[in-house]
Amino acid sequence: MDIYFLIASILCFIVALIHSVLGEILVFKRMRTKGLVPTEAHPILKERHVRILWASWHIVTIFGWGFGAILLLRAQSNSFATIEYYVLNIIVISMFISGLLVLYSTKARHPGWVGLLLISLITWLGVN
Repeated sequence: MDIYFLIASILCFIVALIHSVLGEILVFKRMRTKGLVPTEAHPILKERHVRILWASWHIVTIFGWGFGAILLLRAQSNSFATIEYYVLNIIVISMFISGLLVLYSTKARHPGWVGLLLISLITWLGVN
């Protein structure tokens, strides 16, 4: 088992879990009147919430491009062994850009950038 990829994968799960739990507690709880999906639309968000929502919105785009690139590579090759290097580098790049986006958009006030950049770095170390 490759320790770099193990650590990076554990960080992915931890960052994702923290993101969902804290988002529900700090942001969406005040927007929910009934049911699971928040529907309250009056201006209740603070600037820091709007900044991370903006970054999160665009992170989905970055990850979508990353998955699209992986699927494109797979479409061009029947062997996962031949594309493993590229898949791992797509993960490195996607996490790196996402980390920079959160760093920039929240003026480093949201700690998510640390987790994303650590995942990128550790995955990169595993590739190289």
